Amino acid sequence: MALSRLRHPVISRTPLILKTRLLSCSGYSSRSLSRVCSLHQSLLNDGGKVLSVRPSPFPSYDGLHDQFSKLKLAGFRYFSSADAPSHAVIGMPALSPTMNQGNIAKWRKNEGDKIEVGDILCEIETDKATLEFESLEEGFLAKIIAPEGSRDIAVGQPIAITVENEHDIKAVKESAGVGSTSKEETPTYNETKTESAASSTKFTRISPAAKILITEHGLDLSSVVATGPLGTLLKGDVLAAIKSGKASPKATSTEKKPESPKPSSNPSSSESLVSGSHEADFEDFPNSQIRKVIAKRLLESKISTPHLYLSSDVILDPLLSFRKELKEKYDIKVSVNDILIKAVAVALRNVPEANAYWNVEKDEIVLCDSVDISIAVATEKGLMTPIVRNADQKSISAISLEVKELAARARAGKLAPHEFQGGTFSISNLGMYPVDHFCAIINPPQACILAAGRGNQVVEPVQGSDGIERPGIVTKMNLTLSADHRVFDGKVGGSFLSSLSLNFSDIKRLIL
Repeated sequence: MALSRLRHPVISRTPLILKTRLLSCSGYSSRSLSRVCSLHQSLLNDGGKVLSVRPSPFPSYDGLHDQFSKLKLAGFRYFSSADAPSHAVIGMPALSPTMNQGNIAKWRKNEGDKIEVGDILCEIETDKATLEFESLEEGFLAKIIAPEGSRDIAVGQPIAITVENEHDIKAVKESAGVGSTSKEETPTYNETKTESAASSTKFTRISPAAKILITEHGLDLSSVVATGPLGTLLKGDVLAAIKSGKASPKATSTEKKPESPKPSSNPSSSESLVSGSHEADFEDFPNSQIRKVIAKRLLESKISTPHLYLSSDVILDPLLSFRKELKEKYDIKVSVNDILIKAVAVALRNVPEANAYWNVEKDEIVLCDSVDISIAVATEKGLMTPIVRNADQKSISAISLEVKELAARARAGKLAPHEFQGGTFSISNLGMYPVDHFCAIINPPQACILAAGRGNQVVEPVQGSDGIERPGIVTKMNLTLSADHRVFDGKVGGSFLSSLSLNFSDIKRLIL
């Protein structure tokens, strides 16, 4: 049968591909999708001939690299003159166990560009970090479905189309553009809704966030196509439509005004408040995927983990003298935080009951073999916690170099998953800010986090060499331990803080 007469996508080893690639092999219409679902029954009907396609090396469509650092995907090939030419549809991968959507941070390739094996197509912002999207096969980038800056793209939703032959690029663009006039109306290949005259809005469900936006702006969304599952209109769809000017306010609707303030005894102040209350006075600040996950995990931690708080002050003067000595004698620059990491690691080694976590499935305490310290690093996208592994076995200078490197990689969004996943204990240090003391929230599944404030000089009795106490000035720092009460009780927490205080009073024991 001639290729131009084929009416079905054809592929070799059909059962395996259908099982593993269904998310990424949607067609340009519901008709093409139905063909894929019934392919195993009708592929060879009417004397059809099977054309082989290069098999994918992936056992399943999960989009995961062995190290989760780079993405390699191959799409599903279609052969039909009625629809589009041979092409591959690339879907949003799941790059971590908690990821259900992602953002397109930056496209490295433009439409029409040649793609070689190993080329980076784009950067994907996940709930953990920003990872590179690597091409597995040669070809051409025919169409970008999710443009740069697209947010909240569900896992499995198509983001790009590639072709093998350069002359197919125009045909793919024309086929993908049928019935649409803008990027927001580009087919999303995972829609299961049906068009009807009664349904002029092209969506069957509305997410709560999208409903709030529609109500606040009084929008007419008759021309917006939903990209969510089962025809759900997502918040990202509404925001994209507002940005492009596609969703305009309804002609018969009135703009929703903020609630009028309560009557005031001063009429002029009341009038100024009313006149100043306008929709343009505030701006929505979109969250990154990292911030969304942090918010979700911390809320779960605060609700499900019984927090126990223990606080103690330690004297910093021996630590500051030791730090000064390292700089003057050995030209080694370390921070207070570097020494704090080492002191905590040694205390955990001396009190192994504190280096543990709670196993929810077994309802029991699990002691950790290694001492891996997670350090909180503030980045533009949110709080990251890179890990210094086996910190109790490393020198202070080695810890200092590793922390600098991890912090730089975290701020650049280049941390590998193994560099921030795991950890047995967390440290959050706000000593560089005017914060005397605070209580941090446990980072699950860990059972403990130490909050360190700034050092303050105070006057208190100091015992001299003659045994007589006299008023003296000392530098103190507050340490507050937030612990999982299922793992920590008063005895374990007290033993840990006692060991930590001893490390500060006799700082040179840390180099033993």
